[in-house]
Amino acid sequence: MSKEFFSTGGSHNTIAFGTSIKGDINAEADLRIDGMIDGHVSCTGKVVVGPKATVTGDISAESAEILGNVTGNIQVKDLLSIKASAKIHGNVEMHTLSVEPPAFLSGNCVMIAKGE
Repeated sequence: MSKEFFSTGGSHNTIAFGTSIKGDINAEADLRIDGMIDGHVSCTGKVVVGPKATVTGDISAESAEILGNVTGNIQVKDLLSIKASAKIHGNVEMHTLSVEPPAFLSGNCVMIAKGE
């Protein structure tokens, strides 16, 4: 896996394509999701939702990169990067936002001050 997906360069968690999890996930290391999650995701590092991944639930993280489908709210303290293949149905809150066309976002967008 490319280092561009993980912010710490150290340990990380991966939910592989073909894996489905029903329930909340709490992670202290970076997390890459390529499977399906039905539950909330809370991470003190970076969360990457891969291009074929689906998350039904809220995401809370230091930063996030969304390439797949999210139905739920996303709250990050730093950078939220929404890639061209992303489809988000929910509100987003972040310090910095990056959106590639033709990404889809249906919800409210709130930018917060660093550290809030």
